[in-house]
Amino acid sequence: MSLFHAVVWIDHQKAQILQFDAEHVQSQKVKAHTHHTAYHGSAVRTGHEFFGEVCDALKGIPEVLVTGSHSSTADFKHYVDKHRAELGRQIVGYETVDHPSENQLVALARKYFLKYDRMAGTPTPT
Repeated sequence: MSLFHAVVWIDHQKAQILQFDAEHVQSQKVKAHTHHTAYHGSAVRTGHEFFGEVCDALKGIPEVLVTGSHSSTADFKHYVDKHRAELGRQIVGYETVDHPSENQLVALARKYFLKYDRMAGTPTPT
């Protein structure tokens, strides 16, 4: 099933990706692979690998809203801008939110996309 909109809730350890339309919600989770080593630089590599996996999961979704804590969304935005600029065109916004339930996240995204699509003059797919 290919769905037009998606919302991502992300922190530095996991991401929940919810693709949705008016009737369906499809959920996917991505978790960071933690490697405990004595080297500080490995944490950066692990973060990049995790953000890369999230980006891979978002390929082909036309409009994506990214949510999470301020620091996690800012770090993800920085990664996308620097390493995955093509995905940046699909991301329509970044919103700071706490830990919403899946239903709260979809409701927030539906409201956001309704406003976004109206402002952009884009008809929302049904």
